[in-house]
Amino acid sequence: MTRHLPVLVVDGTRFDDLDGFAREFSRLLSGYTWRGNLDALNDVLRGGFGTPPDGWVLRWAGSETSRVALGHPETARRLERLLPGVDPSNRAAFAARLDAARRGEGPTLFDEIVAVIREHGPGGREAADGVLLELV
Repeated sequence: MTRHLPVLVVDGTRFDDLDGFAREFSRLLSGYTWRGNLDALNDVLRGGFGTPPDGWVLRWAGSETSRVALGHPETARRLERLLPGVDPSNRAAFAARLDAARRGEGPTLFDEIVAVIREHGPGGREAADGVLLELV
């Protein structure tokens, strides 16, 4: 018998930047507000921050709209906001990532978020968390 997992739906048509995605994702959480930090997203997906305890499906409706909204321009905007707090020892590599995003190259914010989520599902390092991502 197949176990039925709870399905939480992110609506990619309801936002057009990272802050909007954070609000939309937080809407799914019980008693917790995620503010857009990707390390914190990793923690949320591990559980204990308002997600179902024994695995769940994250259905990202309108994911192609989100792919555009969280593309290179939004990636560059996020990196620009983070740049002042970057450790000097990492500044050159960080600046190179920012320059690439400005040129429309390299992974986007959408790619990064998807990668974080997939780490918590089948084949990921934290697959035991049981988060199944569906991009629709």
